[in-house]
Amino acid sequence: MEQHQVPIYLGALAAGGLVGWAAPDAGLEPLINPLLAALLYVTFLQVPAAELIRSLRAKRFLGAALTVNFLVVPLVVAAMFPFLPDDRTVRIGVLLVLLAPCVDYVIVFSGLAGGSNQRLLAATPLLLIAQMVLLPFYLFVFLGAGLADVVEPGPFVEAFVVLIVAPLTLAWVTQAWAARRAAGRKVADGASTAMVPLMVAVLLIVVASQVPKLGDRLPDVVRVVPYFVVFLLVMAFVGLGVAGAFRLDVPDTTAIVFTGATRNSLVVLPLALALPGEPAGVVVAQTLVEVVGMVSYVRLVPRLTSRTAPRDGLPRRPADSRPR
Repeated sequence: MEQHQVPIYLGALAAGGLVGWAAPDAGLEPLINPLLAALLYVTFLQVPAAELIRSLRAKRFLGAALTVNFLVVPLVVAAMFPFLPDDRTVRIGVLLVLLAPCVDYVIVFSGLAGGSNQRLLAATPLLLIAQMVLLPFYLFVFLGAGLADVVEPGPFVEAFVVLIVAPLTLAWVTQAWAARRAAGRKVADGASTAMVPLMVAVLLIVVASQVPKLGDRLPDVVRVVPYFVVFLLVMAFVGLGVAGAFRLDVPDTTAIVFTGATRNSLVVLPLALALPGEPAGVVVAQTLVEVVGMVSYVRLVPRLTSRTAPRDGLPRRPADSRPR
């Protein structure tokens, strides 16, 4: 399953669409949060607490990841924002999904393209915490004072506890158990093998539960699809620029390009479901566009990084420049 993750994920999306169309009243939505929490627990389990501390020492990589996700991406979204449809629900959905960096399958796609997926994996708890803290601020900046009439703090607090605090704490408890007991090692090893099946389950359930809700909102959702495509195209080159500014090598540059382009549609979905008008359809549409886009990224990004990024993380000397 690990060797064929991309076609498996595409199959899960297609299966979810079929299930949603054939059984619109299946009542699958309550499964989303537990499955997401389990997926993040397995993700965090692969990041030892000591490795998380060490990741803070990779200052250039971490600085590039934070810069591209929380400074550059909001600027790109700000440039797109005036051209979005006037529907406020659609705009909230776009903001929710584009302002939050991915913390799950980005590691898979980055690794397939030769990126530093271990560094990216170690940075995921920090990226997840940062986005939950900054997302309300960014929504306020884009939507203004009227945001209080639409967005309540409750869903953000619940998502922070259920999707970050609880899985991260449980992962560290499991790691401590595994370090002392053979039974703990077996549990940790068994849980780690569940990542691909859990991702398949999350993708299938998310799509199956949201497809029946599109209904009259389908035209609005379709109208924002080009913006998601443009975002992917722009962020490929923006990520290269940020990585170049931090003088990263090829594997680190690849990881930065992926983290800048891949959005956290699955984790922000519970937030979207709690909002009036349910902008979740916009979030799901972004997931569909993104997974297909990541297939192209896996092929194209290595070509871009091999031409632009130094292999040792230091600036390249011009070809005609020799020491004299």
